[in-house]
Amino acid sequence: MKELQNILTTFEQCQVLGQRSAMATVVKTSGSVYRRPGARMLLTETGQMVGAISGGCLESDVFERAKPLLLQDSNPITVLYDTTASEDIIWGLGMGCNGSVQVLIESLSTPAARTHFELIADCFRQQQPGAIATVFQIEGTVATRIGDRLLLQPDGGIGNGIVDDELTTRLLHDTKQVLAGGKTQVIAYRLENGFVEVLIEVIQPPTPLLLFGAGYDAIPVVQLAKQLGWHVTVIDHRPTYANRDRFPAADEIMVCHPNELFAHLKLNSCMVAVVMTHHYLQDQQLLQMLLPSPIRYLGMLGPKQRTQQLLEDLYTKEIVPTDAQLQRLYYPVGLDIGAETPEAIALAIVAEIQAVLSGRSGQSLRSRPGSIHAEGKPCLALV
Repeated sequence: MKELQNILTTFEQCQVLGQRSAMATVVKTSGSVYRRPGARMLLTETGQMVGAISGGCLESDVFERAKPLLLQDSNPITVLYDTTASEDIIWGLGMGCNGSVQVLIESLSTPAARTHFELIADCFRQQQPGAIATVFQIEGTVATRIGDRLLLQPDGGIGNGIVDDELTTRLLHDTKQVLAGGKTQVIAYRLENGFVEVLIEVIQPPTPLLLFGAGYDAIPVVQLAKQLGWHVTVIDHRPTYANRDRFPAADEIMVCHPNELFAHLKLNSCMVAVVMTHHYLQDQQLLQMLLPSPIRYLGMLGPKQRTQQLLEDLYTKEIVPTDAQLQRLYYPVGLDIGAETPEAIALAIVAEIQAVLSGRSGQSLRSRPGSIHAEGKPCLALV
């Protein structure tokens, strides 16, 4: 997420300065590779490379191939890097990943090529997901071009740069399905006059983190979450604690008591929350308010017995959380990494949230069977 934010910032700077730029996007992979479809790298005429499409082995070659597109308007190209043995040695890349990566390289000098940047920016600004479908492979006489796109905007609008009516109809249906499922996919289409492959990306907004408590130990949580590109809101009733001097990186700072929360904030299922007020009665109020809410994750700082007592307090008020609500409650907050210092505790907290959002256990990768990446197998859509 942070990488994509940096790419957007650099692109906007290029626009202001009148500098040409190009985009390299991983559109298809197989086998063991470092980045998955949707990974991007922005290339500028001044030699900047923002983002990454590999572990550092492909970037220089991609930049060389992008130079013609940085000098003048040219058609998008796709490049296949096959790192399975012989080609890897011939290129001298020495990757040893035993996989293949297909990369789309395109100029960003035309309005049509820039539309997906506008959609990404809208997703971030509106805190809503969207989807981008990009044609990257064509066989036959299909009435479309490499780099053509169909966009599902966060407000529900549709942007279509694909002139083939049959492909548009089918792609619109599939893009809506992929957006609903929340996982990027590569889909191949057999059409009347040919064959095309399309990358359908889900663009998620920055993870919204609500951090209740503005103590000293909240500072590294904010810093680490911002390194990941999350949208962080710090909430505390003490203005001497909840301020810009202490939390310069926070996106929002709210000074309010727990009972004023709903007057300032509308909770939704994309949000995650961490309670670290170090104040028992406030934690009690927050737990009572946050457990029934639709937030995706709720972490409570402090010993397990403390949160259990807070739950017992709710039971005495005849407030009985459902099993689904308790499944979203994590206490003590954080992964078991032996954290002692505020910085290490922040790492444990943010890592646990990331694991939950990704549907992972947080175990060591060496204990994970199969691929370390979530599987998103290409789909073949036949007429």
